[in-house]
Amino acid sequence: MKILYCGDIVGRAGRNVIVKHLAEIKQKYHIDIVIANGENAAHGFGLTPGIADDLLNAGTDGLTTGNHIWQQREIYPYLDQNKKIVRPLNYPENLPGRGWQIIETAGKKVLFAQVLGRLFMPPVNSITEPLDNLLKLYTLGKNIDAILIDIHGEATSEKIALGYYLDGRVSLVAGTHTHVPTADARILPQKTGYITDVGMCGDFESVLGFEPQAPMDRLAEKLTVQNRLTPANSKEITLWGILIETASDGLCANITQIKETFPND
Repeated sequence: MKILYCGDIVGRAGRNVIVKHLAEIKQKYHIDIVIANGENAAHGFGLTPGIADDLLNAGTDGLTTGNHIWQQREIYPYLDQNKKIVRPLNYPENLPGRGWQIIETAGKKVLFAQVLGRLFMPPVNSITEPLDNLLKLYTLGKNIDAILIDIHGEATSEKIALGYYLDGRVSLVAGTHTHVPTADARILPQKTGYITDVGMCGDFESVLGFEPQAPMDRLAEKLTVQNRLTPANSKEITLWGILIETASDGLCANITQIKETFPND
C-alpha cells in the first residue's frame, strides 16, 4: 500500500496545490491513501469546515491539524461530526474531536493519529501515554494495516526520540509544524518510516508560507500593526510530502520524499 503524507497546508496557495493538483500527483505515484496536515489552511491559522470539505473532496483521505486548530471557532462542532479529521491526541479528552481516526480503502484499514510536541510549545499532556494506550488497541498486521503518527512540534530531538520510541509499532512517524522539509527521511531499525519534518504545501517564495515583509519587520524589531502575517500567494505553488510503501506486516518497506511544483494559476 502506498501512502502519501503531505506537509502543512498554508493558506490559499497550499489549498490550490491540493485542490488543483492532488489528483495528478496520486496518479503519477500510484498512491492509495493521502493524509495531509490542514492546520494552516484557513488564511494561515486553523481550519474551517468549508476548507476541510474542499481538501477532502479533492482526494485527501484524512486531515491532521495542530496547535492552531482552535483559532477558527466554526470547526469545533465539525470535529465531532467528521471522522476524517484529527486534533492532537494529547489535548484533554473533553475538548471537541478526537486524536485518532481509522479510514478504510480497498479493504485496508489505516489508523492515523497526531500528538503535539511539548518542547517550545503550549503546555499539553504526555506524548507517549496516549499513544501507548492507543497501540494496545491496534497492532500492525493483526487488526490494522497501517498506522501513521504525526508529531506536531518545534524540537527536532523530541521528534527523533518519538520515532525510535515507536519504531516497529507504527508504519510512519512524520514531523510537522516547522514548514521546513528535513533531509533525514529513512527507515528506522525496526522498519518504521521516519522524517523530522515533512515541510509544507504552499508558496515557497515566502517565510514558512507567509509574505516575507512581516517576518523581516519582526526580525528588525519593527513591531507595528502592519506586520501581521499574511499567507504568500505568488507565481508557484509546491507540495512537499513523504511517500511510504508498506509491507504485508504494515511496516515501512520504502520511503521517498517528494516535491511537486506547479504554476499558481
